[in-house]
Amino acid sequence: MTAGPMVTVRPGVPGGDPRRVRRGARGPSRRVPFTVVAPIDPAEQISELRSTLKGIQEVLDLDAMRKQIAELEEQAAAPDLWNDPERAQKVTSRLSHLQAELNRVESLAGRLDDLAVLYELAAEEGDEEARAEADRDLAKLRGEINALEVRTLLSGEYDEREALVTINAQAGGVDAADWAQMLLRMYLRWAERKGYPTEVYETSYAEEAGIKSATFAVKAPYAYGTLRGEHGTHRLVRISPFDNQGRRQTSFAGVDVVPVVEQTDDIEINEDEIRVDVYRSSGPGGQGVNTTDSAVRITHLPTGIVVSCQNERSQLQNKATAMAVLKAKLLERKRQEEAAKLAELRGETTTSWGTQIRNYVLHPYQIVKDLRTNIESGNPAAVLDGELDEFIEGEIRWLRRRETEAKA
Repeated sequence: MTAGPMVTVRPGVPGGDPRRVRRGARGPSRRVPFTVVAPIDPAEQISELRSTLKGIQEVLDLDAMRKQIAELEEQAAAPDLWNDPERAQKVTSRLSHLQAELNRVESLAGRLDDLAVLYELAAEEGDEEARAEADRDLAKLRGEINALEVRTLLSGEYDEREALVTINAQAGGVDAADWAQMLLRMYLRWAERKGYPTEVYETSYAEEAGIKSATFAVKAPYAYGTLRGEHGTHRLVRISPFDNQGRRQTSFAGVDVVPVVEQTDDIEINEDEIRVDVYRSSGPGGQGVNTTDSAVRITHLPTGIVVSCQNERSQLQNKATAMAVLKAKLLERKRQEEAAKLAELRGETTTSWGTQIRNYVLHPYQIVKDLRTNIESGNPAAVLDGELDEFIEGEIRWLRRRETEAKA
């Protein structure tokens, strides 16, 4: 006897099977009516995904992408490419990213075709195991295509650039410093999962535990567009490991995300506008990590912006990196000022979305919830280990809607 078609049951609709019962949270079991809902045709779902993928391909412009890949391959083959290591790295990184993205789109189209054939064979042979496998593949493909669709929303002026991320401990004392270090690990783990190279430029350790601040780069195309929604204050609620009475503690840490400056950006800094201090790099508890004053701190006097770098042995290298970070922060400041002026001309009032954006609650219950998108997870451990994709994709959609509404 062959199994019948797959169906789902939905509670709460009159006319369903009265024999099905559901146990409530309190009290005895009670009868709940159910109704049978017809399954969605896989062919229709595949057709919808093909339509979505076609729209993605049009936005990405695959022909232009292939042309750009050919140009970058020609540049990468030049014998003098590595005479300029910084440019060489950008060329090879961009080439690798575009090749991977093109392969990803073409692979999804091929997998959709294969999936349609798998469903046909499963139906012809009445093979429920093959049908179940096809259902799993369909769900996976839907997730991958949705994620790729999010990528097409990254069309802002600086979205395709690499990102500089700064984390600062805020209110909460030693717990806040520990929380800042937990966030640093979370983002580095997220980048590691994605295969994105990172470089930590500066880490200022707190005396007892954790960090006062840290700055790192995510060296991947579209890193800024992907991460800019993480800008804001992150709030942690937990039983403090530093409180001998085991009391619950709320602590805060700020995340700042800016795009990396490129040569085409008009950001000039006069020498008389900055103060440069050199000092010895330090580790946890103030322990010295080298024997020379190679770490560099630059203060931009007109704005009060302070940046540091201590990851290189050379003081000159650290100064160059710190200047690049300062330019990136000034570029973002300039962008925000221009956006505010434009909004004022339009008669709009602007509100900052860079305030408290997400809660991480570890006690008395466990949940991570984004205050803008309402996306939440009941597995904080996974989120803190870098599983951020659902939150980041939700932020990208939220920011795009917000920007579209502002232009309307």
